[in-house]
Amino acid sequence: MLAERHGDNPKSVSKWEHRETEADRKTGPKQPGSTVLTPEEEAEVVAFRRTFTGGRVMMTSGVNNLESEAKARLLTAVRTFDRFDKDNDPHGEHDFGSTDIDGTKFFWKIDYYDLAMSRGSVDPANAAATMRVLTIMRADEY
Repeated sequence: MLAERHGDNPKSVSKWEHRETEADRKTGPKQPGSTVLTPEEEAEVVAFRRTFTGGRVMMTSGVNNLESEAKARLLTAVRTFDRFDKDNDPHGEHDFGSTDIDGTKFFWKIDYYDLAMSRGSVDPANAAATMRVLTIMRADEY
């Protein structure tokens, strides 16, 4: 048997025997699993973005240095963003968006940290164990 001759696992040899090429195949699921939030979790994320309460809001220097009127329009655009679709929100998490203000593209993103903000939250859906951070930035600062 080929596996015994080369000291390989018989299951591995069996898989390779029927391949048309020796190149490695992509691993992982054929269709990535959805990380869609429950309706309650989605409501919490949307409420945070719309009210800026329930977490922290960070602005990059490019956003902070905007004139007051432009900054106000940007913050309103982030709060009222509702154009989620499969292209800009493939996982249904409603935690990223982009908008244009005065011809400049801006991104916003919600990240989920542990309460000490030393690493990612182990349970982002658990508001009692998670610090949500909304970052607003110019696209060219990304």
